[in-house]
Amino acid sequence: MTVAVLAAAATLGLGGPPARADTPAAPGVTVPDLKTDDGSFIQSVGVTDDRHVTFTVYSAAMKQTFPVAVLRPEDTSEPRPTLYLLNGAGGGVDSATWQLRTDALDFLSDKNINVVQIIGGAFSWYTDWLQPDRELGVNKWSTYLGKELPPLMAAALGSNGANAIAGISMAGLPVLNSVIFNPGLFRSAAVYSGFFQTTTPLGRESIKMVTELYGGGKVENMWGPEGGPLWVANDPTLNAEKLRGTNLFISTGNGIPGAFDVPGARGRMEAPADTAKTVALGSFIEANVELSTVILQKRLESLHIPATFEFRSSGTHIWGYWQDDLKTSWPVLAQGLFPPP
Repeated sequence: MTVAVLAAAATLGLGGPPARADTPAAPGVTVPDLKTDDGSFIQSVGVTDDRHVTFTVYSAAMKQTFPVAVLRPEDTSEPRPTLYLLNGAGGGVDSATWQLRTDALDFLSDKNINVVQIIGGAFSWYTDWLQPDRELGVNKWSTYLGKELPPLMAAALGSNGANAIAGISMAGLPVLNSVIFNPGLFRSAAVYSGFFQTTTPLGRESIKMVTELYGGGKVENMWGPEGGPLWVANDPTLNAEKLRGTNLFISTGNGIPGAFDVPGARGRMEAPADTAKTVALGSFIEANVELSTVILQKRLESLHIPATFEFRSSGTHIWGYWQDDLKTSWPVLAQGLFPPP
């Protein structure tokens, strides 16, 4: 394990002693006294138990710290792969999280992987913004996800270098862009009910709805004027050729209410009296998600890039379906996390 940590540090241009003396004990976990080339580092780690730890990570790009919750493997006797798991528009700082709304962590607990749960980035599309936003602050999430966090997690967890990434809704776009911007870093990627275009009218309106209507920010601060070069650069459908070689899983409902669209159903967050109007909004969102997914599917087919698509016969934009989708996607994620020898 120590050799794996030091090897990861050397490969990634990190330097310094392997761990601080005051690091809390957890199997296979250290707080390396190391910094990435841009100056990011792990400030501390809190240990809940042998399986659950929370790192505090300083992002040099954003000049602030963020918590990172990690589920450790059941067996830490050797280096293990890592799944990066992203939440939706709330960025994991609200109650709409994998941990609170699904049994995802229970499902993944026997898979012998590290599960790194990203916390922060609400309404930001997990991308690098051109300039600070009055409401949403400084956002350099593409740099954080692809350049700052992975080498620090590899060193702290002693992982084996096999990574995958998955996320819902708003995270769909940055999940694929994380693959595109960081060749070879993520071997598998899964998206549940995501949007995949930034240059179509539907794509632009979807992005604006999340960032401006719900987040109170301004998309001009993110990528500049609509249709500009950064909007094109962040469109994974246009740049789909760079997804080649990645194990891909994409799922969507169609907006038709289903099993989880009744009051009190699994994953529902609203009061029962509000379910009808919440389902109506979720139905509208998911119908557009399905259209976006079809566009991505046709693009990948035209490029002869294989991918697994799951078009459900019903379902709106809610956690109950995403819990099932994650389980359905596991064989695809596992192809990258546990590649054949």
